Amino acid sequence: MLGILLAGSLVAATALLAGPVAASLGRQNDTIQFGWSRTSGPNNYVDQTWWGIRGHGTPDNFAERLLSIPVAILARGTGASFETKLSENTGLPLPEGWALATAKNSPLIRSVYAETPRDLAAVLGFYRTELGARGWTENDDAVVAPDRAVIAFTTAHGPALLRLSRQDGKTISELSQRKRAVATAGLRSKPGQAKLMLGNKTDDDAVITVDDQTVKLAAHAGEKLANSDDAAGELPDGQKLDLPPGRYKVTLKADGSAAAESREFEVAANETWGLLAGTDGVLLPMRLY
Repeated sequence: MLGILLAGSLVAATALLAGPVAASLGRQNDTIQFGWSRTSGPNNYVDQTWWGIRGHGTPDNFAERLLSIPVAILARGTGASFETKLSENTGLPLPEGWALATAKNSPLIRSVYAETPRDLAAVLGFYRTELGARGWTENDDAVVAPDRAVIAFTTAHGPALLRLSRQDGKTISELSQRKRAVATAGLRSKPGQAKLMLGNKTDDDAVITVDDQTVKLAAHAGEKLANSDDAAGELPDGQKLDLPPGRYKVTLKADGSAAAESREFEVAANETWGLLAGTDGVLLPMRLY
């Protein structure tokens, strides 16, 4: 049924939020939450976004573990369908073992953001193999270190960029290819700066702090900012931050969550990112432009 629901969602024209899908193998319970939105408009305008979160829990008793074992096949099938459809839609690969993934395919950009526990060398090797098979050519100015990699590519459809970093035992990957269309002023950053657009996908209030700037978000405030250029442009100025390029400490505290989530987030000049408060206090970054 889950596979049917996912397949059916791919022809829908409205946003979908699927509830967690549980699977159990032995003593540990794997869950996946995923969502998809599609916005269409005149002149063949199509804008699609994806997000997925994997988590772990422990069934309370033997009966729950026993009953959830048959669901493992469905959960793995759902995860595989999500990965396949995301990659088919964006034309970009998703690294194995991902714990969090977001993606966008709009008239402005193709992008995939992922976090995985795999080490940086393994993730870099994955991308070099996958992108090389697509005919992408690495430029000569690549920067590769044990905890960081930045590689620009030349492709048949224009320049692309891969950025990898290590943080808290995870490899963070950002792969993007900007298209020829130009964003509206509401989505573009100031020249030489980066723009962060903040929203809240949850039913609870949330607070996002970027270094010393704090933004309070009511439930569902700006939740559709990633769905289209127009939706991003309608975001209140108080939910937009223009920042110099660099690394920033970002903290998310959602009502009802046990603790705040803090992490570093890197932005480069002339990039626009959406940062959405997701379920269970998880921050969902998505490259918008």
